[in-house]
Amino acid sequence: MIKRPRVMGIVNVTPDSFSDGGQLATVEAAVAHGLRLVERGADILDVGGESTRPGAEPVAEAEELARVVPVIAGLRASWDGPISIDTLKPAVAHATVEAGATMWNDVSALGADPASPSIAAALNCDIVLMHMQGEPQTMQANPRYDDVVTEVRDALLHRAEIAMAAGVERERIWLDPGIGFGKTLTHNLALIANLQALVETGFPVLFGASRKRMIQAVDASATDPLDRLGGSLALALEAARQGASIIRVHDVRETVQALKVQAALSGESGVAL
Repeated sequence: MIKRPRVMGIVNVTPDSFSDGGQLATVEAAVAHGLRLVERGADILDVGGESTRPGAEPVAEAEELARVVPVIAGLRASWDGPISIDTLKPAVAHATVEAGATMWNDVSALGADPASPSIAAALNCDIVLMHMQGEPQTMQANPRYDDVVTEVRDALLHRAEIAMAAGVERERIWLDPGIGFGKTLTHNLALIANLQALVETGFPVLFGASRKRMIQAVDASATDPLDRLGGSLALALEAARQGASIIRVHDVRETVQALKVQAALSGESGVAL
């Protein structure tokens, strides 16, 4: 039986994200886009103001704050659902939670700043700990693992222990294997094929592989991220099958539909077939 996971819609307010950088150049455009994703079925919105694609350059804290705080405040003024802030910086997390965010999605698993774990505890919001080998500028240079599934799981459990030691409640912690963040295609495929190993830790799992380059590595014709919908849906369905609780995507309507059909086929949706 497959229980349909929640769908997290991506709202990138960055000029250089790999798939949709620069498309949401104003606060009004970003808020409108987020609300459209809600209309299309998004359960959660994830707002990011700093690209973490391979090779991305860091963004100054003041610039990131200027990008994301007005967007989150604007979304909160029109919608009462959960909003996530995708950031490495504790000060950005703090400001955006004050503006209405309810989740901190950190690609460094609270490791980018020594103050992050304690600030996460004080914010009392949900925390996503994502695995990344290295940092965005260099993470894809030559990633290596002896056993990627075990190493990623253990690294995330270690970060969860650090977070809980700082005062983050266990029930607020989510784990994300970090597909494409310091991993080769072989590593990514192994993590996805064995996602249940992360689910079995007891922490809810967030999975994000929407439009990622690994799809091009499988299908060389998918050079444009916009041509990776089929691969994105296949990955979302596999993650759902293995028990992921949130699927983070660009293409919300299509993902929601695919997950509804998958759940109906399993008898989980209550739809009579």
